[in-house]
Amino acid sequence: MNLVLWIIAGVLAAVFLGAGVMKLTQPREKLVSSGLGWAEDFPPNVVKLIGALEVLAAVGLILPAVLGIAPVLVPLAALGLVLMMIGAAVTHARRRELPAIAVNVVLLALAAVVAWGRFGPHSFTA
Repeated sequence: MNLVLWIIAGVLAAVFLGAGVMKLTQPREKLVSSGLGWAEDFPPNVVKLIGALEVLAAVGLILPAVLGIAPVLVPLAALGLVLMMIGAAVTHARRRELPAIAVNVVLLALAAVVAWGRFGPHSFTA
């Protein structure tokens, strides 16, 4: 199960690192025109904040455990992603973007598994 949690955390980290860097480096207008229509509902600074939180979560899923420094940050990062995906699903539901909600639910479930596993039976302190 430990290997499965590492794989899920790695996949989540890759997804959110890519998404976060994209939000941090591209202007909001380009994000909207490239398919992230929800970004037009938020000020540019909020979109950048979301990107920064995604990058921090990606780093938090991997580095604390790899370095052995404060590994409790791994499940906390996963819990943060669960909360972000709830917010994302609500935003997409308001915009009636059903395919995006499905992606949010899958990412939420994967993050919840990591949070459960690392807070519980497969924590790094065991």
